[in-house]
Amino acid sequence: MLHYNFDWSVVTSGKYFEWLVSGLKVTLELSAIGIVGAFLLGLVIAVLKMSHYRPLRWMASAYLEFFRNTPLLVQIFFWYFGSYKILPMAVNDWLNNTNFEFAAAVIALIIYTSAFIAEDIRSGILSIPKEQMEAARSAGFSYLRSMQYIILPQAVRITVPPLVNQFLNLAKNSSLAMTIGVMEVTYQARQVESYTFKGFEAFTAATVVYLGLSVTITTLMDLYNKKVLNAHRA
Repeated sequence: MLHYNFDWSVVTSGKYFEWLVSGLKVTLELSAIGIVGAFLLGLVIAVLKMSHYRPLRWMASAYLEFFRNTPLLVQIFFWYFGSYKILPMAVNDWLNNTNFEFAAAVIALIIYTSAFIAEDIRSGILSIPKEQMEAARSAGFSYLRSMQYIILPQAVRITVPPLVNQFLNLAKNSSLAMTIGVMEVTYQARQVESYTFKGFEAFTAATVVYLGLSVTITTLMDLYNKKVLNAHRA
């Protein structure tokens, strides 16, 4: 029978605990920036997908098909190893002088997740009766103004549940950033395991962090949902 001496002090105190805390901070930054960026970009792509102009629809469709059907890990490697070929040199120099690994991970997370969010928002838009758009256009609103003030606010409220799932997926997918050296929670847990050989404790701590992050996002979205529903009923 195997005997394993558990030592939880490895992940609850000392420098290894500090490593995990610093990893948590990076994970929170990745998730927060990624969620905001993916939502805004997804909103734009959803509107373009429903545009009356075919070139815009084709561009949006190509974007969705490409980024929805390629693995996130491949996209992270693409931006990390291939950005020099497609981004202006000034942008590459700026990224290198800041935190290139972090930036590459954020770009990949935003673009990948926005493709899924765009489809969720588009479904929400399609669920709004088309008479509302016709009424808005008859009242003198342009297509974009109609979307901004009438259609999108309703569509976003309808799509909150699937959006929560996408936000949760993004937070969990941020762990893939470790593959390019971003020192988030999973990376730091791996470091702790390498130095202490306490893999069970290290990755249990990482699991608890991601679970707490997921529960927090879900709770915040539930509170938002209740607030919106109460305001709507009032």
